[in-house]
Amino acid sequence: MKYFFLSEGWAVARVWAADGLWQITAWRRQPDIQRLNICLVEHNESLWLYRVEEAVLTVEVKPLTPINTSDTIGQVVLKRLMTAEQVLERLCTAQAKCQLQNIQLVVQ
Repeated sequence: MKYFFLSEGWAVARVWAADGLWQITAWRRQPDIQRLNICLVEHNESLWLYRVEEAVLTVEVKPLTPINTSDTIGQVVLKRLMTAEQVLERLCTAQAKCQLQNIQLVVQ
């Protein structure tokens, strides 16, 4: 598995595998990309952790609401996805706060 952090308000657009742009008709499915229930907050911005399957090499992300000003970012291509070890290192260096909505799911 590979991972990346994505800011709240952004979504995955196009995805690339080893043979190029992900083709749903060729793969016969969407790429496996899941938002996990882990979030970092930096500078009042929520960064959600996403997990992607190993076949994914590159992910393009875009804001959910396009902004038409020239000084904002319209899209970003993530070429260096993280390993699980890199995610743990990042979480360990962050000032993390755990918020649980259902403690029973943790203690069972």
